[in-house]
Amino acid sequence: MARAPSRFDRKKPSFKQQARVLILCEDSKSSRMYLQDAANHFRAYAEVEISHCGKNDPKGIVEEALKRQRDYDHVYCAIDRDSDPKFDAALIQAAAHANKVTVIASYPCYEYWLLLHFRKTRSSYVGAGKHSSGDLLVKDLCKEAGMENYDKGASTRLFEDLLTKLPLARRRAAEVLVEATSDGGWNPSTRVHELIDLFEQLGKPQLIV
Repeated sequence: MARAPSRFDRKKPSFKQQARVLILCEDSKSSRMYLQDAANHFRAYAEVEISHCGKNDPKGIVEEALKRQRDYDHVYCAIDRDSDPKFDAALIQAAAHANKVTVIASYPCYEYWLLLHFRKTRSSYVGAGKHSSGDLLVKDLCKEAGMENYDKGASTRLFEDLLTKLPLARRRAAEVLVEATSDGGWNPSTRVHELIDLFEQLGKPQLIV
């Protein structure tokens, strides 16, 4: 005679277990704090670790990602092109492990993502004299209303302050990436919107089919 089901029998899980994701950033303040606030907003923080690994160069960050990728389902490296001489080598190194490591590159720097909250531009940023391409982009960003006091090393609450402009930034970044892929003009462009897409996806429970 078959046993009647008990109310104490363990039910099969209804939702998929979230992936464990690591995001490594170049800086310990502006971009890391922005991404952490974005993950929190989409309720993706439970399975997402966002950290500064002590490395400030693209190649060092990718190498750190390769060391730590076994502990996560996927690792993302948020890096800037700017004028780093080993940037291309970092891309090649990451591409060899694309199943576990993804580069979220910004040309020339992460601040281009912030600028897209205000306007879309495809004008290249080229360093001049003692000012790098990233320096010049930050100078442009500081001309926008509300960003006059932006400080790469100290600005906080950026995600919250720019939240109403987020849909525009996501759309513009996606448009620019399509254009850059087509014409090869990566400067300027960014893939930060792909992390926003990821957070939104991770914030939604995935039903087991």
